[in-house]
Amino acid sequence: MTSGIREIGGSRAGRLRAFWDSAVGKKVVMAITGLVGIGFVIGHMVGNLQVFQGPERLNAYGALLHGPLNEVLWVVRVVLVAAVLLHVVAAWQLTRRDRAARPVDYHRRAPQVSTFASRTMRWGGVLLLVFIVLHILHFTTGTVRPAGTFTPGDVYGNVTGSFRIWWVTLFYVAAMTALGLHLYHGAWSSVRTLGAETPARNLRHRPVAVLVAVVVAGGFALVPVAVFFGWVK
Repeated sequence: MTSGIREIGGSRAGRLRAFWDSAVGKKVVMAITGLVGIGFVIGHMVGNLQVFQGPERLNAYGALLHGPLNEVLWVVRVVLVAAVLLHVVAAWQLTRRDRAARPVDYHRRAPQVSTFASRTMRWGGVLLLVFIVLHILHFTTGTVRPAGTFTPGDVYGNVTGSFRIWWVTLFYVAAMTALGLHLYHGAWSSVRTLGAETPARNLRHRPVAVLVAVVVAGGFALVPVAVFFGWVK
């Protein structure tokens, strides 16, 4: 009986391994983890926009996350980190496969069907990965920050102090532009990869992807721009 259990476990592990090793499996993993990321950034954007309601509201929101909801926040962080790692590894491995399978001349052809968003997914993804690391070090841990712009617990002060600096604002807006392009391509391609969209419905769902990308990226970029131009004191 023990050997039978081992065979079942081994069989499941083998199927999971085969699924991960296949190009389809990696695309499915990217689709699922991408949707997890989309859900997170929408929630994060809504939280960030509370800066327009004043320091009390934003700081209370930050205290809520790191107080009563701290355990929930850690669960979200673990899930998000796992999703990001799987997404990045799958994307990197698929990129290596594509480059190994295509001759050099193929890369030099002018794009005919692909969109600008799809052609910038890889470089945009690298920029977003760098941004995530710096964002955590900047606003969460305060490890990397311009002098005098970080006070533990003062979320509002940290936001307004940082985004008064032009190059910080410029970097965040550039990263949010990359996020918008990433969301546009990822929002509809994830659903299509998971089989929830047919080619006939594909074009009808493009406006939804545009809406998600514009609202989320615009919502994030609005905060640094508003602070920099003095709309948020």
